[in-house]
Amino acid sequence: MSTIILGIESSCDDTSAAIIKDGILLSNVIASQSVHEEYGGVVPELASRAHQQNIVPVVDTAIKRAGIEKSDLSAIAFTRGPGLLGSLLVGTSFAKGLSLGLRIPIVDVNHLHGHVLSHFIRRNPDDVVPEYPFICLLISGGNSQIILVKNYNDMEVLGQTIDDAAGEAFDKCAKVMGLPYPGGPHIDRLAAEGDATRFKFSKPHIPELNYSFSGLKTSFLYTLRDAKKLDPDFIEKNKADLAASLQRTIIEILLDKLKKTVDLTGVKTVAIGGGVSANSGVRQAIADYCARRGLKAFIPERAFTTDNAAMVAIAGYYKYLAGDFCHYDEVPYARITI
Repeated sequence: MSTIILGIESSCDDTSAAIIKDGILLSNVIASQSVHEEYGGVVPELASRAHQQNIVPVVDTAIKRAGIEKSDLSAIAFTRGPGLLGSLLVGTSFAKGLSLGLRIPIVDVNHLHGHVLSHFIRRNPDDVVPEYPFICLLISGGNSQIILVKNYNDMEVLGQTIDDAAGEAFDKCAKVMGLPYPGGPHIDRLAAEGDATRFKFSKPHIPELNYSFSGLKTSFLYTLRDAKKLDPDFIEKNKADLAASLQRTIIEILLDKLKKTVDLTGVKTVAIGGGVSANSGVRQAIADYCARRGLKAFIPERAFTTDNAAMVAIAGYYKYLAGDFCHYDEVPYARITI
């Protein structure tokens, strides 16, 4: 008998539902929220309201695209945290209600685990997935972590940011440049046209395997402030070079700690995940580094880098097989580590 998992993701501003059957992805539907663009960031109350409007049609569409019936579902996996509490409550409540109606179990998923396990999403049975153990560089708007992945339920954080995450550095610097939200994709686009050696920004000296991006952000802001005093049109004239130099610096910071991690652990497989893993420069830098060192590199499809229910469904699939179910009295959580 097949195992069919419905995954629900509602941790931030994307409402998503996906269906996985015996580990194979059948559908992955995402409804994004454009309402936040004019505010330059996600407004939690608006996000939760949009989730309430989107979740029923998104789940219905995912089930129809998968070619199944609700009665075929084995379990429902949902993101329990971390994330925005109002948004998480929508997904959690919907998952509980649907599971009670269908009389099937629910499985709670750590959002960060989902990003790590996105490499196990398969469209075809012969798709290659990582072997344990592997190193995962998890880089997103809220998290920058280096994780030793020993199994689907055994992950050790070896290093993490002590302040801003890589995605925050991209978005905050992009905002100062007058770029729309989210700024990361715009930086990526401009960087392809710019000179990455034009500007020098400060890089942190943080011990062990931890990260810091607040100093880089401050260095970037001071560069712009001082330059604008001499030329009010400085940013507009140098957007591409600023973007390219910023992107290069962030990549160098990320790779420096990744290289140290590989040397310390001896692990021969490297994966990346999270929203920043969609960045073209990051993807190429990781691929080049792994090729030089003879390491196996796993770089996710861009569709699986941002928040999506496919990663929730695959994480839930493995928990379901292990009989690791969620009780109905469990509540969402805003913050948690791996």
